[in-house]
Amino acid sequence: MMTLEKFEEASEKVKEVILPTNLIYSEYFSHQTGNRVYLKPENMQYTGAYKVRGAYYKISTLSEEERKRGLITASAGNHAQGVAYAAKIYGVPATIVMPTTTPLIKVNRTKGYGAEVVLHGDVYDEACQHALTIAEEKGQTFVHPFNDEVVATGQGTIAMEIFKELPTVDIILVPIGGGGLAAGVSTLAKLLNPNIHVIGVEPAGASCMKASLDKGEVVTLPDIDTIADGTAVKTPGDVVFPYIQKNIDEIIAVEDHELIVNFLDILENHKMLVENSGLLTVAALKHLKCKDKKVVSILSGGNMDIITLSSLVQHGLIQRGRVFTVSVLLPDRPGELGRVSGVIAELKGNIIRLEHNQFVSINRNAAVELRITMEAFGQDHKEQILKALAAKGYDAVEKDTTGLY
Repeated sequence: MMTLEKFEEASEKVKEVILPTNLIYSEYFSHQTGNRVYLKPENMQYTGAYKVRGAYYKISTLSEEERKRGLITASAGNHAQGVAYAAKIYGVPATIVMPTTTPLIKVNRTKGYGAEVVLHGDVYDEACQHALTIAEEKGQTFVHPFNDEVVATGQGTIAMEIFKELPTVDIILVPIGGGGLAAGVSTLAKLLNPNIHVIGVEPAGASCMKASLDKGEVVTLPDIDTIADGTAVKTPGDVVFPYIQKNIDEIIAVEDHELIVNFLDILENHKMLVENSGLLTVAALKHLKCKDKKVVSILSGGNMDIITLSSLVQHGLIQRGRVFTVSVLLPDRPGELGRVSGVIAELKGNIIRLEHNQFVSINRNAAVELRITMEAFGQDHKEQILKALAAKGYDAVEKDTTGLY
């Protein structure tokens, strides 16, 4: 059982491995939402995520014989690093089964802690089944990433720290994948203050917990589709599910496109790198219907590979209107390109790519197509440029820009 005594014990134990992640007051998100928003930056942990809490506490409770048999787990990356790091401290071998879609940075860092990495399956659930098979064959001790009360107790220590810093917190937003973090945080939060509101946040493309709560029992989604790889789980944990039912007040499902914009927001305004699953609670801030409440958003991790980071930046700029593409039809005669670019330059637009298609029409004297990709300061500036082109007789039609990347 997850009791206050066990949470206190875990809070003392995890101090041996965690870094301080003091709350950060966010003036930007507070202004955006009308609440007083605080960020709990677990992305700043040594392993880049909160998972080291549950992994280390769990392994500390194992017997010497259980540890010596070797540890094994399945993970999309963050729990993998937590187990690998804890195993290194205890001097025991660890095998980590990870989905083949796991970001490279998570794979390499897990190997860097000395663990053996096995890549199997496209999603966590397939990797987990393979890990359980290996554990049975080799007699290794399986450390579940979320469906374990001891692991969830370790994760819940986050709530203890939140209350010590902000005893009058009104709302805690917690990401949900399999449910371990949410079960631990919500259970301890309700023990400390039964009136607190704890909201779980899932990716809309992998909302297995909401589906389970709606049905009143654990269900498995037929498929999942989300960029939040750390919470891409088909089936929530049946062990932690009763705690979720009892202590989570609400579930918010966030679309992937919301994560993209919030990635830029937190990078620009707080100079922090937060992975997609960690951004769930930031995106959920705009879904809150309350005002003037003290809200803590748990940033669960910050392990992201450079290719994913690059893609998020590019798509975020497009969503914000900072980069866009237009198609302009103009007669094929000298000077037309200069006139179009002059209109854009006058409004401080910056052209970064041009495509000149002379074959859009059989009559080149009537029309050729000019596709222009440019940078702007935002949506308002973008609209100014489009209106200015129209005023000069150029009918600029916006085109999909994502294909350029």
